[in-house]
Amino acid sequence: MRLSPITWPRLVTQLADRVERLTPADGGLWPRVAVDGAPAARAGWVAAGLAEELRLLGRQVRRVPAAGFLRPASLRLEYGHQDADAYHDLWLDGDALFREVFTPLDPGGTGRILPDLRDPVTDRSTRSPYVELPPGTVVLVDGPLLQGRWFPFDLTVYLRMSAAALARRTPSEEQWTLPAFARYEEETRPAESADIVVRADDPERPAWSGGSG
Repeated sequence: MRLSPITWPRLVTQLADRVERLTPADGGLWPRVAVDGAPAARAGWVAAGLAEELRLLGRQVRRVPAAGFLRPASLRLEYGHQDADAYHDLWLDGDALFREVFTPLDPGGTGRILPDLRDPVTDRSTRSPYVELPPGTVVLVDGPLLQGRWFPFDLTVYLRMSAAALARRTPSEEQWTLPAFARYEEETRPAESADIVVRADDPERPAWSGGSG
């Protein structure tokens, strides 16, 4: 895969242009975009920048951080606080994301979604109200390990990091998650299924698969 150097501001602008022209593959009314990446790759930061750029273009946007759809601690920590396989397989409540976000965005759906379900820090329900999204609203889901779960994204952006860079930029208290990301690379091969790949090894010098920056 050929990657071209680009700056982060230019990358966000190019991504917004791509999303602006996006048509849902299933004929739905709400484009669904993934920004997939490990915490060290700063997927949330990229998604926030993309959301702001889209708003400047006049598009309505709703971010849905995957961290708002983690399973209760009693389930995700059943095998301990630092079990990499559980982090890979069990932490994200994919069923809840389908039920509360993706199903309402299906063709003929209501567009009425729940933007988050559980506070990842307090492990309590956020009690957030449902939000009815006007047709054309772009829904951005950001977080790690999003591919390979049959989520119906219309565009997937993958922030890829080498194993060495990921280890270097992951805080010591989170190093236990590294085997989960190694599994993700080996089993899911996210760079092959993503529509756009961004090399995020160097926080100052990204590169991407979308063409010349």
